[in-house]
Amino acid sequence: MNVLDSIAIKLLPIANKIGQQRHLQAVRNGLISILPLTIVGSFFTILLNLPITGYADFIAPYVTALDVPFRFTVGLMSLYAAFTIGSYLGSSYKLDKTTSGFLSMLATLLMVMPVNLVEGVDAAGNAIAGGRYIPITPLGSQGLFAAIIAALLSVEIYRFTKEKKLEIKMPEGVPPVVGESFAALLPTLFVVLLFWIPRHFFQFNLNDVLVFAISPLKTFLTGNNLFGGIITQFFICVFWALGIHGHAVLGPIIRPFWDQAILENAELFQNGMSAFDLPNIFTEQFYQWYAQMGGTGATLALVVLFMFSKSKYLKQLGKLSILPGIFNINEPVIFGTPIVMNPLLAIPFILVPIVNTILVYIVTALNLMPKMMVKPPFSIPAPFGALITSNWNIVALIMVFVCFFVSLAIYYPFFKMFEKIQVEQEKGELVTE
Repeated sequence: MNVLDSIAIKLLPIANKIGQQRHLQAVRNGLISILPLTIVGSFFTILLNLPITGYADFIAPYVTALDVPFRFTVGLMSLYAAFTIGSYLGSSYKLDKTTSGFLSMLATLLMVMPVNLVEGVDAAGNAIAGGRYIPITPLGSQGLFAAIIAALLSVEIYRFTKEKKLEIKMPEGVPPVVGESFAALLPTLFVVLLFWIPRHFFQFNLNDVLVFAISPLKTFLTGNNLFGGIITQFFICVFWALGIHGHAVLGPIIRPFWDQAILENAELFQNGMSAFDLPNIFTEQFYQWYAQMGGTGATLALVVLFMFSKSKYLKQLGKLSILPGIFNINEPVIFGTPIVMNPLLAIPFILVPIVNTILVYIVTALNLMPKMMVKPPFSIPAPFGALITSNWNIVALIMVFVCFFVSLAIYYPFFKMFEKIQVEQEKGELVTE
């Protein structure tokens, strides 16, 4: 048994427990479910910032209207996340998905303090009546962790009332929808009391407490801490090299930080902050377009090497893997080579993303290129993804190619050694035949 096999045997049970933990699964699935909203919202940020001479003046009369889709997608992402997370967690307990989602949304809204406005005008110049309004800022990226806790607690309350039969039962013959609605009355009351009283009578702000508690971890994982970026890449790649889906294991833990980081950057950029001054370097998009070009391990470079290999198998695998690799899908090369449990290729597979992370971090920290500020689909090829997410910065585009050639250089000696072994095996098979 080699070293990788031994490590995999020890880590696999732990990874499975983390990946199958119902609350972490609900968070991961819930956040993934709102991807269409955040991606579409990001496109409106791009639309407002196209690098075309005279474009800003042309759209100036429509800026307020064009900003609305962003505010009602990305700007309310915590509210949407609460619903989807609650729905997934409720489903795992075999509870009503809709009720679970609504209770989670209710809890999230109850943590928002309404503001009193006098009569005046809105941003578009329309007259507004005085009254109480819900600010959307706490429902954006800054309220994400509070929304997650609210969703998990609300569904647990719902589950508790079900298990203890604390519900109002309707007579037989009543439509199931009506019966489920009455069954949710008591859990709804409990959720209201739990989240309303502390916030509105004792001024307890759960979001502020959570922000304070997790700010060191957030800064470490997604701020400007190079060591945090290296550690993130290291563990994702190590899990993959062991045959364990790295993003499935670490995603439930790190994805909320990634989502909050890119959406915080997006909101600040939308509000007028320069992309160079944004707070978070290590967003998921940073890794996608530079550290993990072509997929985890930056395997696009390895696929290109395979295409020119002396090994018939590797050459064919390279041709089959190049198109998915361009769109950042690399399962064919990870499992087809295989890289999994392959000590020779596991070394560059882990090393390349770390080197790329360090290179691009240095360039970004020197303020030679901006931080990422929108969230396009992960499948966009790296050069285009880097341009779009960096507010059309040329240095960001150049760094994609720098990282690609650095990846080629690191993979090359390991590829040649692996190729030699593969060619000898193919010759041996021909002799045997």
